[in-house]
Amino acid sequence: MRKFILATSVLMLVLTITSFAQSQTPRADTRQKAQRARIAQGRASGELTPGEAAALNTQQRHIRRVERRAKADGEVSPTEKARIERKQDRASRNIRRAKHNNLDRN
Repeated sequence: MRKFILATSVLMLVLTITSFAQSQTPRADTRQKAQRARIAQGRASGELTPGEAAALNTQQRHIRRVERRAKADGEVSPTEKARIERKQDRASRNIRRAKHNNLDRN
């Protein structure tokens, strides 16, 4: 019985820490979704070439990877948050530039 209570307690602690880490960057998560939607919209409307969309999606994957690493230890430091924010700012600029660069979209 003691082992069961101990195992249950450890499991609850792990789940709590994991869910806390995931909710530490709600702004970054929201921005990530918005940027992915902007890329999809640009591709659908023809504002982005397939190559531009691929490069922007690669950049988004890199940002997600950085965010996952920051959350891995259960706490996202202010430095890590700032780094993610800078990467998202750069990605947002790249999306805008790619959508407005007047390249032939054929």
